[in-house]
This record gives sequence, structure tokens and C-alpha cells, in this order.
Amino acid sequence: MLNFFYSYIVNILKKFIYKVIINDYYVNIVLKSYKDLNKVLNFLKLHNHCQYTILTDLACVDYLNLKSKRFKLNYILSSIKNNSRFIVSLNCNETNLIESSVNVFSSSNWLEREVWDMYGIFFYNHPDLRRILTDYGFNGYPLRKNFPLNGYLEIRYDEEKQYLVYEPIELMQNIRYYDFINPFYKNYVN
Repeated sequence: MLNFFYSYIVNILKKFIYKVIINDYYVNIVLKSYKDLNKVLNFLKLHNHCQYTILTDLACVDYLNLKSKRFKLNYILSSIKNNSRFIVSLNCNETNLIESSVNVFSSSNWLEREVWDMYGIFFYNHPDLRRILTDYGFNGYPLRKNFPLNGYLEIRYDEEKQYLVYEPIELMQNIRYYDFINPFYKNYVN
């Protein structure tokens, strides 16, 4: 029954869809263009047969080796009426301006702020797009795969100045090339 229902929805939205994955528990559609996102989300929320009224999550995936469409955004929707899930995916890069879906789902406010803060994907027409998990002066986007594991700055409390001091990270060479797999192996080989 659900496969018929999903086929019905996919048939209506076929001009926006690049790829479809139909499962027993959910359907995942990949949009042709990120510009059609709010049209599709509006349809899925307001159509009488769909009623995907809950935006459960907004997940982002970073594919570092893909230069043209590096990021994949997954909007995960739930319908209480149909007891089903619907995933709307779109591919973009860091220079694309994705239209905010706050007007469609108010819960996307914090989710889009998190994606902006962690990945640097900009959502235009967002009412309050600012950092939510990192400090306001934070440099970079920590969940990108090319972000250094130790960051760019270190924070320490300075006793003389009586406040926190931000300094560039300086690593000693023996820490930088530490063998994390087996640090004791070298002692037994020699």
C-alpha cells in the first residue's frame, strides 16, 4: 500500500526529481535543483494525501572529493496521518544560496542555523542566521572534512590578564607525528 502511495507522490513531483529510492519504510527523492526545495516541501506538507507536517531533522553530508556538488542536504519529514517518512535530498556546494524553509517548517530555524555553523552552507531569507554551537569569533566550519582536527586557535586562561586568551596553535614535532596505532611498537623493534 505504501509503495503505491509513494509512487503517486513521485509521479506528481517528477519534474523536480532527479532520482528516487523507494523503500518499505520511507522514500528518498533527490531534487534536480536546490531552487525547487520550498516548492516540494510545501507540496508535501499541504497536500491532502501527503500531510508531512513534521520536519524531523536536517542532515548534511560532506563529500570532500566531489568539487561541484560537495554537500548533500537531507530534509527528513514525517507524516502522522500516513505513519511514514519522506526524505528530500539536494546536492549543493558552499557557494550555492539555499532558500530557507523556515516559512514552511518553523523547526528548520535551528536546524539551518546548525548546518550554517557546522558546514558553512548559507540559507538566504533566514530570519536569524547566526552561529548556534560555536563561539561568534570562531574561524571555519568544524564538520567539514578539510577542517583540521586540532582547529586553528587554542584557548587558555591567562593569570596575569585575568581572562581567556586565544592563541594560534603551536604543535611540537613529536606530538604532530605521534603513532596513534601502536606507540610502543617502536621500542620493541629496536
